[in-house]
Amino acid sequence: MTAELVRGQNHPLPRTRLEIRVSAGTPIVAGATLGDEHGTVRGTEWVAHPGTPTLPGLEVSRQAAADHRLAVDLEALPQGVHRVSVLLALPPGAGPSRFAAVAAPFVAVTGLDGTEVATYTITGLDAESAVVALELYRRAGVWKVRAIGQGYAGGLADMLVDQGLPQARELAAVVLDAVALGASRSVAAPPPRTADEGRVRTGGASGARGSDEVPAGAAPSSEAPQQPLTDSGPVDYAHPRRKNTAPPPPPPTAPPAAPGEPAPPVAGDATGWSMEERLYNQVWGMFEDLARTTAAYRSAVDFADSRMEQELDRALADPRSRIGSTGDLARQEAATRREQLVDRAREAFDRDVAHLTAESEVVEPALPAAYARWDNPVWHAYRVPMEIPMALRVGDLRLPERPELRIPMLVRLPLERGLWIDSGRSGSEAAAFMDAEQVRRLAGETAVALAARLLAVYPAHEFAVHVVDPAGTAAGALAPLTRAGVLAAPPAAGAQGVADVLARLTQRVDLLQMAARGGAGADALPPGTDTAEQLLVVNDFPHGFDDRAVNQLRYLADEGPSVGVHLLMVADREDAEAYGPVLQPLWRSLLRLTPVPEDHLADPWVGHAWTYEPPLVPAGSAILEQVLGQVADARRAWPR
Repeated sequence: MTAELVRGQNHPLPRTRLEIRVSAGTPIVAGATLGDEHGTVRGTEWVAHPGTPTLPGLEVSRQAAADHRLAVDLEALPQGVHRVSVLLALPPGAGPSRFAAVAAPFVAVTGLDGTEVATYTITGLDAESAVVALELYRRAGVWKVRAIGQGYAGGLADMLVDQGLPQARELAAVVLDAVALGASRSVAAPPPRTADEGRVRTGGASGARGSDEVPAGAAPSSEAPQQPLTDSGPVDYAHPRRKNTAPPPPPPTAPPAAPGEPAPPVAGDATGWSMEERLYNQVWGMFEDLARTTAAYRSAVDFADSRMEQELDRALADPRSRIGSTGDLARQEAATRREQLVDRAREAFDRDVAHLTAESEVVEPALPAAYARWDNPVWHAYRVPMEIPMALRVGDLRLPERPELRIPMLVRLPLERGLWIDSGRSGSEAAAFMDAEQVRRLAGETAVALAARLLAVYPAHEFAVHVVDPAGTAAGALAPLTRAGVLAAPPAAGAQGVADVLARLTQRVDLLQMAARGGAGADALPPGTDTAEQLLVVNDFPHGFDDRAVNQLRYLADEGPSVGVHLLMVADREDAEAYGPVLQPLWRSLLRLTPVPEDHLADPWVGHAWTYEPPLVPAGSAILEQVLGQVADARRAWPR
């Protein structure tokens, strides 16, 4: 039976291998400290945090998220550890600054099979931005859990100081920096659905959307991940041209299924006011299903491994049974039971993935151009649209258990954060074995493919692309854009070219912000002001940038998206280290993508590391030139 703890209450722990699950409703930092018999943290090597997520017997999340799973093996902790404190903190600048502004965090201590041992809802917090949620402590050889709920208005630094850590403030800065940098690898969750927007399903993965069953070990899916709030209130994710004045038409009906078989999947069976919106919701549903069913499978395998180890420990506790036929028989029986558990988990996993694969096979051909890969036939029937789509496909995501199943990575439009194509080799395991020039060439091609997709999905004259290429090193990659004549101006070269482009765009941001603050419309802007969305492609940063240009770029990254100015940077971060910490906010504000497949992105539900694949045009295909040619024709025909 689960013990529901209140502050100060304790409860014995029946096992030593545990998970601590945290649900906060808003992105938070989760960490843990190890304490001696007096509760003192002896050094930074006794603190697990996103920058150092793994210690002996302890593993925490690598990023800020609304849901966390911390793994604890009490028997594997370093000698001298008598206490494990679970810490939660609000990351600065990423949402609410105090716990009173968010839902009360919920913490559950569970076994590896998902069985809850104790839970604690942390209430009564006000101005605190960090809290010791609970502690696992050892007394008289017995481990227990105690609900703490001690908050700190001074944040993570004050909390670490209180635990006796000598380098508390230095470590707090390191932790928050690691969390901020991790934002560039996190795929933002879609906006939460309202209560009447439940997914309509006629069949699909067990324990997934539309089903009340949750696989053992999977994180509960009843609570949609929430978007962080800003000081000005929640972000409005409603599409600016979406009119909700009439109820949506009913979703497609699945064809009859054979007796005893699930209904076959149907493209567009999610809720929405149009087929585009249904497909968007369906793709995100598939993304979440694959994340959660994989989490259930991995958790089941971990449980099987733990159970086998415990059975062997009990069976071989007597030294006389460790050798000979008795020991061999015990090992064989434990391994057999483990394989049985893993086989059952694999069977459920394979069944769920088979449903998702079948769904992907019907969804992919039905996707509109904005959601489709370049090899989708929909691009051969492409016409310049009259309206902005809800989202854009910027690549594919996959997991190692099923690399053949690819989930479209969709980001909402207009872009809410800039994109960074990493042209370096050090930050990518795959790129480390490639020639540096080859990586830079692929990074340029990825940037062009993304810029072309943005040009293609916007109506004529509602999207403009500017390019800064100080040394002219991207001339080959940029050739499709320059030949088609779809750029706002030829690529800017040299320090003066960089300065001119940045000056124009920063002036545009200033004008639109002043107009917005004054409540003026577009007709109040100076004559000739381009009100279209603007994309600035920056190649080979920071070459050609002085201090003034760097500050202007940071300004555009921070303030530009709110008034329709977006960044697409091609840069090797190591090349920019000479600017020091002045560029840290810039990298944090951008979504890092790679020009080669790389497992650096994390989902917003369980935090798996997903392999990202860039949306490169297939070799030998002329589809990019065809699409850009139509965009250019539509722009020339547009009345001036």
